[in-house]
Amino acid sequence: MKIGLLSDTHGYLDVRVENFFKDCDEVWHCGDIGAQAVTDHLAESFNLRAVCGNIDGGELRRLFPEMMVFECEGVKTVMTHIGGYPGRYDARIRDVICRERPQLFVCGHSHILKVMYDKNLKCLHINPGAAGKYGFHKVCTAVRFVLEKGNIKELEVLELDKNA
Repeated sequence: MKIGLLSDTHGYLDVRVENFFKDCDEVWHCGDIGAQAVTDHLAESFNLRAVCGNIDGGELRRLFPEMMVFECEGVKTVMTHIGGYPGRYDARIRDVICRERPQLFVCGHSHILKVMYDKNLKCLHINPGAAGKYGFHKVCTAVRFVLEKGNIKELEVLELDKNA
């Protein structure tokens, strides 16, 4: 199953990100959605999983949880918005990761693309960076990968000049 992963759209979805995801079976949004129109649009073309972020209020908080724990293609996953990274997990998620022992931990918030393996927890951490045009980042990023029979493979990164 091919997964598209993004975060921090802040109400803006670039058509180039959509094109990057065109062959994906699911899209996962790691919060700071910014506008329900973003998730409504994604849900028209993809099976969508999303969590709310710190800028999301009102309806988005009613539609999407702050954290999800799920299994997809044999890969146990924890998804949230503010999560940190191996060695520096946010206090709100550290206990969940240690208890759930996922193979994959995805989060957003930092606007910094990061892919790291946590050797202690045997867990791959992915922060797809920021796909929107608002924020301090100079490059918009998104990630796609394949989940198959308990494996995570074929990870690809999209980088776009946010001012183009």
